Amino acid sequence: MTSNTERTKLFHALHQPGPLTLPNAWDVASALIVEAAGATAVATTSAGVAWSLGAPDGDRLERDLAVELVARIAKAVKVPVTADIESGFGENAGEVAETVRAIVAAGASGVNIEDGHGSSVRDAQEQKERLAAAREAAPDLFINARIDVYLRGVGDPADRLQLALDRAKTYLEAGASGIFVPGVTDLATVRELANGIDAPLNVLAGPGAPAVGELASAGAARISVGTALPSAAYAVAQKVAVELLSKGTYGSAEEGLSYGELNALFNQ
Repeated sequence: MTSNTERTKLFHALHQPGPLTLPNAWDVASALIVEAAGATAVATTSAGVAWSLGAPDGDRLERDLAVELVARIAKAVKVPVTADIESGFGENAGEVAETVRAIVAAGASGVNIEDGHGSSVRDAQEQKERLAAAREAAPDLFINARIDVYLRGVGDPADRLQLALDRAKTYLEAGASGIFVPGVTDLATVRELANGIDAPLNVLAGPGAPAVGELASAGAARISVGTALPSAAYAVAQKVAVELLSKGTYGSAEEGLSYGELNALFNQ
């Protein structure tokens, strides 16, 4: 796959019937590792990207830095790339459209755009305008509209399913290609979401969550793991550093990839 148009068409197709399983990457090396492991697409994690570039997660990273990293990843891998662009790196719909145009020019085939804002979520109609602007800016892009009502504990727990379904309907009307509902992995709720949403459903999995096959059987078309990979990698880095500085030994580094293995990823 060399044409971005071809990669974008492929990325849409990977959601049907699914499941599209995405180990999220945060830099070029991790993207190459994910691709070499057999991933059919590479997804970025906004938190991992922000951390690697010296910023906290939560719309604190400069847009240009995020776009540049996406361009580097898209150039390095052969599979489609989908970029987590947080809430769009923009105060208004017009700025979200600018971000999306830049991300497409960088080589991305998809984006995540979240409705989380502060400790809660944006007004659904305001988010609809932001998503509509993104769609107008990129007619072919896979737009994964993220709904944060579960993740941020919005409202009465008994009302969250219907709130998520209502928002999903609104966001699909704005042109979203898929719906992402992080914070939910129990199979009954995943099944209700999948049955009530007329688009591919993305769930966020990780330690303690049902296996990919179980989530897929419940209706999830796309399964991603967010910060799982960078968190694990940084935990190993911390362990190696603490052992070296406290004991003067190196055992924690024994399972690391070799210099040759890593270097070879960049010579393909």
